[in-house]
Amino acid sequence: MTTVLRSPVSAADAIMLLDEYFDDRRRGHPGGGYVISRPVPENFEPPAGDFVVLYDGSDPIGCGGVRSLSPERFEIKHLYVRASTRGRGLGRVLVGELEQIAASLGAHDVVLDTNASLDAANGLYRACGYAEIAAYNDNPNATTWFMKRLKTASSHG
Repeated sequence: MTTVLRSPVSAADAIMLLDEYFDDRRRGHPGGGYVISRPVPENFEPPAGDFVVLYDGSDPIGCGGVRSLSPERFEIKHLYVRASTRGRGLGRVLVGELEQIAASLGAHDVVLDTNASLDAANGLYRACGYAEIAAYNDNPNATTWFMKRLKTASSHG
């Protein structure tokens, strides 16, 4: 059974998964030169944001965070699911959880950046309702930027 639990980015399971994520990205980054940007803990603590760890039983298998860029715009960062557990819809579970957290913290929309070489990630974001937008940051690892408007209590439709 999988569960998603909120976690400080400084917790042991979060650190282990983030290390795996950064190693995976460094190995697979086109042309090399992946720039690691570790999460700043206070950016991933309410009300500025939050971080979650996905568990399969007691095994940590994925993670992700959301942080505020402005009072109504939050950003998904460091979304990761272990390769051995991919293809089970767990990325979608994490995205949904992070969107709910962002909405609870006041977000009206969520943005994220990724690299065009990450076919599965790009497909996941599109399947979750994200639309490609112009660059909103200068992340040297990113080639593609996405945004999704969240349904809020005051939204219609």
